[in-house]
Amino acid sequence: MAASALDNAIASPATYGDEAKLHALLAQLRKEDPVHWTAPDDFRPYWALTKYADILEIEKLSDQFHNEPRSVLMDKKAEHDLAAMWGGPDPKTGRVSPFRTLIDMDGADHRAYRGLTQAWFMPGNLKKQEARMAELAKRYVDRMMELGPECDFAREVAVYYPLHVIMSIMGVPESDEPLMLRLTQELFGGQDPDMQRKETPDGSNTIMDFFMYFNKMTAERRAHPGEDLASVIANGKVAGCPLGDVETASYYIIVATAGHDTTSSTIAGGLQALVENQGELRKLKEKPELLPGAVDEMFRWATPVQHFMRTAMEDYELRGRKIAKGQSLQLLYISGNRDEEAFPDPFAFKVDREPNRHVAFGYGAHVCLGQHLAKMEIKAFFSELLKRLDSIELAGTPKRVQSTFVSGLKTLPVRYSIRAA
Repeated sequence: MAASALDNAIASPATYGDEAKLHALLAQLRKEDPVHWTAPDDFRPYWALTKYADILEIEKLSDQFHNEPRSVLMDKKAEHDLAAMWGGPDPKTGRVSPFRTLIDMDGADHRAYRGLTQAWFMPGNLKKQEARMAELAKRYVDRMMELGPECDFAREVAVYYPLHVIMSIMGVPESDEPLMLRLTQELFGGQDPDMQRKETPDGSNTIMDFFMYFNKMTAERRAHPGEDLASVIANGKVAGCPLGDVETASYYIIVATAGHDTTSSTIAGGLQALVENQGELRKLKEKPELLPGAVDEMFRWATPVQHFMRTAMEDYELRGRKIAKGQSLQLLYISGNRDEEAFPDPFAFKVDREPNRHVAFGYGAHVCLGQHLAKMEIKAFFSELLKRLDSIELAGTPKRVQSTFVSGLKTLPVRYSIRAA
């Protein structure tokens, strides 16, 4: 493959929609050029990192490699359009996104904003959610039974269960959940022809809709605080001052979107892996105590957040490559989680894989804030499903979202038999 064709493939959403093609390309890079200078058409160039050890090395050096100003890979047009929305790019940082979420922050700022909700997302506090989680898991396995003997699991079950969990935690009314689902799919799946937002007569866009919705929620929670997570964010303070409008709305958006889209992708990807590996499914049904480890294997297998970007604050050398100050790096978690040097037999799905130090949640200062909640949700769902599931098989060909950032299954047709609770 010529260099330009390879680089275009690395940056193409279509590649990420074809799992076999994607993993073949990443395996080639791990073997031949693990720190690859990538200059695709219509993108600013960057280094693509595909080895597990290199991803960890960069993640550990959060003072030398920053999330800002380029936290996610976008083509030049997308960067231009985002910057135009708020008169950017920022003259000081070069940031183009109108968001200012945790994934766009570094250093003391990141620590302060993360600290607002960190205690809320720790296992001790989340234990209070266990009973509610089990109740919701039963509700959606019941739903699966009602839809049977066939359904599109990705579209009809996997997207709704974690959506309802995170929205109820935040305090978003159930009647607004379809709106949140649509906006999230437009945000993360905007590169996919099936997920893109259709043009509206008023010229509104996904980001504007998010900001309008959450700015209204901020005003409501500041006037009438409750026990939900939205109240924690709306009334949080950094350095003694309330959060600004951009920071508050951005906080809601990252929790609301990442809090369900990545989890639904892992639930669907995990079920597909079990369906296609019936021996592992039997093993898990016979030994339910393996479920916590199986959940980690589902995250390694699915890796819904496929990359984040970092920018070098100083010159650095990695595997003999000279990374110059100001250059960007793409940390390809989806490749690191299939690295042959980090995981024995990495293309085998093993519910009892041990150890399993995957990087699906990132690593270091920016490790996923909601990882414990996500694991709890998936454990609750499969705990309920596996004890009632008699049989399951594919009923068609699964399809993936075409997206370089957050991806997973957009369809998973299955045929099954489930018992009543």
